[in-house]
Amino acid sequence: MAGIRIENVTKSYGSLSVLKDFSLEVADGEFVVFVGPSGCGKSTMLKILAGLEEASSGTIRIGGRDVTDLAPGDRDIAMVFQNYALYPHLTVRNNMGFGLKMRGMDAAQIEMRVMNAAKILGVDHLLDRRPKALSGGQRQRVALGRAIVREPQAFLMDEPLSNLDAKLRVHTRAEISALHKRLGVTTIYVTHDQIEAMTMADRIVIMKDGVIQQIANPDTMFRKPANLFVAGFIGSPGMNFLRSPVTTMGGAAAVRLFGHDVRLEAPASLAGREIVVGLRPEHIGAGPGPVTFEITPRLVESLGSEKYIYVDVPEENRAQIDPADRQEEERRADTIIARLINPDERSAGERITLSFDPAHLHLFDAKSEVAIQ
Repeated sequence: MAGIRIENVTKSYGSLSVLKDFSLEVADGEFVVFVGPSGCGKSTMLKILAGLEEASSGTIRIGGRDVTDLAPGDRDIAMVFQNYALYPHLTVRNNMGFGLKMRGMDAAQIEMRVMNAAKILGVDHLLDRRPKALSGGQRQRVALGRAIVREPQAFLMDEPLSNLDAKLRVHTRAEISALHKRLGVTTIYVTHDQIEAMTMADRIVIMKDGVIQQIANPDTMFRKPANLFVAGFIGSPGMNFLRSPVTTMGGAAAVRLFGHDVRLEAPASLAGREIVVGLRPEHIGAGPGPVTFEITPRLVESLGSEKYIYVDVPEENRAQIDPADRQEEERRADTIIARLINPDERSAGERITLSFDPAHLHLFDAKSEVAIQ
C-alpha cells in the first residue's frame, strides 16, 4: 500500500486544455472518488496516474516514488475498467491469474493468490467458467479479482459500475466498499454518479472543466459546498436556487423569498449585494414552520415513501445560472423541488402549505458563485 501525490498536473491536446494545475495528495489506504460531469477531466487524470496518458506537465508520486515517466507496468498499480476487459477464451481462473503468469510467477503461487481473491469476492465456485457464462455482476467481480491478485500499491477504478443495472449497481457498490475496508489498499475511483461518490468515498474530488472545485469528505461536501456548481451537483434532487438582493432586518442581513422578508444568519454588511440562496429539497417541509408560504404545485411525483413537489419560483427570485452547469431538468431557474417524506396525499393544482427554516439556507455570491461563509 502507498499514498499518491499529484503535483501541478496539466494536460492539453493542442489548444484544448483538459486538466489545469491539478494537485492532490491521497493518504495511504484512503478511498478517493473523482466525480463530475462528462468532459470534466476525471478519466483523463486517472489515465495519467495509470501511465496510459502522458501529462503535459506536473509530477506523479506513488509511495514516495516518482513514476511520472514510468510505463504502466512499472508503477505497481492495478486498474479496473468500465468494460471488464476479460479474455473471452480463458476461464475465470486463467483470467484472474493471467497478469501474474505474464510476470513469470510460479504456478503454485498464482493458484494461491487466485483462490484467495476468488473467496474474498465470492466467485470461487465460478473459476472454471468462461466470461460468457457469467452475469454482469460476476464479470465485474472477476475484473476486481484480477486486480486484487496483483497485490498492488494502489487500485485505479474507471466507472466500474456503469454497465450494471440499477439494482446490481447498488449491490456491487456495497461490495467494493466492503472490499476496500478489508484490504485497505489506496483507491482512486472515477464516476459521474454523485450517489456513488457520496456513499463510497473517504473524500470526494469534484471537477469541472479540468479544475478541482472542492475536495472534502461527503458530509462536508453536502453541508458546506464551496460554490454553486458543487451545491447543485451534490444531492438528489439537486439544491434549489433563488436569487435576491440583500437588505437588513433587526441588525442582520435579510432577503425576500416567496413574498416574505427572511432574516439570515449573516452580517448586515452583506446589504446591497446580489446573492443566490440555496435550499435543499429535503429542507422544505409540509405545513407551517419558521417561514411559511402557500403554493400550487404544477407537478407531483410519488416515490411511495416520499413525494417530489415541483413549485414555480416567483419571478423576483429566479436565479440566472449558466445552463451548462445544470445537471438535471429540475434545476431550472424557474423551478424548485420540495422533497416530502411520508406525505399526505398531494396532487398537482391543489393548494398546499410549505415551510423552511432559514438556518438551512446556503448563500452564494451572485457574480463569483462562491459560497459566502
